Amino acid sequence: MQASAPRFRRLSGDDRRAELIAAGLACLARGGLPAFTVDNICTEAGASRGLITHHFGSKDALLTAVYSAMYDRTLARIAPGTGGPPDLPALIEAVTSSEILEREALRAWLALWGEVAVNPDLRAAHRRNYGLYKDRIAAAIMAHAEPRNLSVDADELAVMFISLVDGLWLEWAIDPDRLSADAALAMCQRLFEEQLGPLSP
Repeated sequence: MQASAPRFRRLSGDDRRAELIAAGLACLARGGLPAFTVDNICTEAGASRGLITHHFGSKDALLTAVYSAMYDRTLARIAPGTGGPPDLPALIEAVTSSEILEREALRAWLALWGEVAVNPDLRAAHRRNYGLYKDRIAAAIMAHAEPRNLSVDADELAVMFISLVDGLWLEWAIDPDRLSADAALAMCQRLFEEQLGPLSP
C-alpha cells in the first residue's frame, strides 16, 4: 500500500516558522545533527521542502533559529514577567526545574553545543543569546546583593553559575540517574550562598 502524501495546512508565516522550528527541535532531540535533515524536518512538520527555504533561506539558518528559540524558552522561564530583574532564588529553582531538565530538550542542547564550535552563524547566535542570559542572571544577582550592601562581581558570578548549570545539564543528558534535581538545586544554592550569604530573607 502506497503511503499517502503529507497533507499541508495553510498557516500564517509566523505559525509556519514556529512549526518548522519545533519540528527541527524534535529531530535534534531524537537523533542529533544527523537527524536534522530537510526530509526529516518536513515530515515532522507536515510541510513541503520549499517552505524551509522560503521561511529561513537554508537549513543552517533554521538550525540557528532553533538555537535561538531554545534560549528564548530558557529566558522566558527565568523572567519575572514584571520587567524588573528576576528573583534570584526563583531563578535558581527555574534552571533546575523539570521544565528545563526535560530529556528531549537536553539532547537537543547537546547537539547544538557541539555544532557551535564549527558553525560561525551558530556561534554568533550563541554569543548574542548567551549575553542576554548572562545579563539576566547578573541583574538578579545585583538585585539580591544591593539591598544587603554586598560587594560582588555580578558578571563573574553569573558566568560561574552558568558553568555549573551547564555541567549539571550535561550530566542529566548523559546519565540522569546519577544526579537528583534536589541535589542540583542545593549545589546551585550553595554557590550563591558562599558569595552572598543566605538566600532566604
